[in-house]
Amino acid sequence: MTDTNEPTPLPVAGLLTLFSLYFVQGLPYGFQTVAVPVILVERGIGIESITLLGVLLGLPWMLKLLWAPFVDTLYWPAIGRRRSWLLPMQLGLALTCLTLALVGIEGPLPLVLVMVVGMSLFSATMDIAVDGYAIDLLDEHHLGYGNIAQVVGAKVGMLVGGGVLLSQVGAIGYRGVFLAMAGCVLAVLVVTALRPEPEVPHMPPEGTPRGTLVETARPVIAALRRAVARPDARALLLFVLTYKAGESMADALFKPFLVSELGYDTAQIGLIVGTWGMAFSLMGSFFGGLVASHTTLLRAVSVFALLRILPVGAEWWLVAGFSNDPQHVVVITCAEHFFGGALTTATFAFMMSRVDARIGASHYTLLATLEVLGKMLMSAPSGVVAARLGYSAVFGIATGLSLLFLLVLIPLRRTTPPAEGSASEF
Repeated sequence: MTDTNEPTPLPVAGLLTLFSLYFVQGLPYGFQTVAVPVILVERGIGIESITLLGVLLGLPWMLKLLWAPFVDTLYWPAIGRRRSWLLPMQLGLALTCLTLALVGIEGPLPLVLVMVVGMSLFSATMDIAVDGYAIDLLDEHHLGYGNIAQVVGAKVGMLVGGGVLLSQVGAIGYRGVFLAMAGCVLAVLVVTALRPEPEVPHMPPEGTPRGTLVETARPVIAALRRAVARPDARALLLFVLTYKAGESMADALFKPFLVSELGYDTAQIGLIVGTWGMAFSLMGSFFGGLVASHTTLLRAVSVFALLRILPVGAEWWLVAGFSNDPQHVVVITCAEHFFGGALTTATFAFMMSRVDARIGASHYTLLATLEVLGKMLMSAPSGVVAARLGYSAVFGIATGLSLLFLLVLIPLRRTTPPAEGSASEF
């Protein structure tokens, strides 16, 4: 990001590249979050195990901070700082999809889960490099638009991987789903190989000696420590850790609830949650990015956090047995995805505004890792709570946590954020 207050021209081609890169990451995540819980239920796996397996499948996203400094600093200059990681990760993801197409979803469950974890690992590592690409590309004036490309791109991928393709599983089978995903990844790999990277003035010139692996990563780690030591760091980290707490509890069990309690099947879940829900999530993400571009980022986050409480509470009302009308399921699903998408875009723009561009991938990964960790910490025990207290108790807790999050915004408002364009002072 640049350090000037003068707006630069909107990098349209770069934003389209970002969109395609985030789209690829969304493909396996959509399949993982929509299809895998349904498949596990259909294979007789208990609800407690399903939520714990969800943590396992998402483990690379929680641990990616461990290797983020190396993604930031190790690369082949002839290929490019970001493409040195993007290209092999995309290739690995495509090969994993092809392997799943050969093995089949009905194959040995441990092998299938290993392949899904592999998809998650390639996507998570690619995410580090893509976030760094975005930070290299965008200045402060374009963060709202950049995060539209980020969130909408990822959610279009989730819509395709967890909605459109799954809704056609009866016609093309899971093999067709994985082959289509592999084709999408390979197409974006070509775009990645042809698209030049943005120039980054703070990078050392080509040919500069780099030293050992540890020596190369040490300055990045030191800069991360300085970032965490900022006066507003505690409030920021608490905010990132908790903003999705209640929503994550509800999301972890909403699809299993529809399957086990209301009798929905994979195709119906793919249509309602993966397609309609994701379409409204896309609209919410786009709307959230526009609002974030025309008001203060923290104000946008506050408004959408307040509105997000309504659909989470409506899910509680639905789960408590007040209705099993399919139309109510669709409306509540769409509302939850819309306001959740708007909040996510505003939050990611806010997170990116606090990042040091010199260690952009690692610094943003720190915040993104906490964001994933917060969601996992709340979704993991939700199955155990539901098994002991019932679905209604979980969704009641989720609604309460969404309401309590508003209190987290108070100390964050009292801190002094870095001046616009001064991210490098972290």
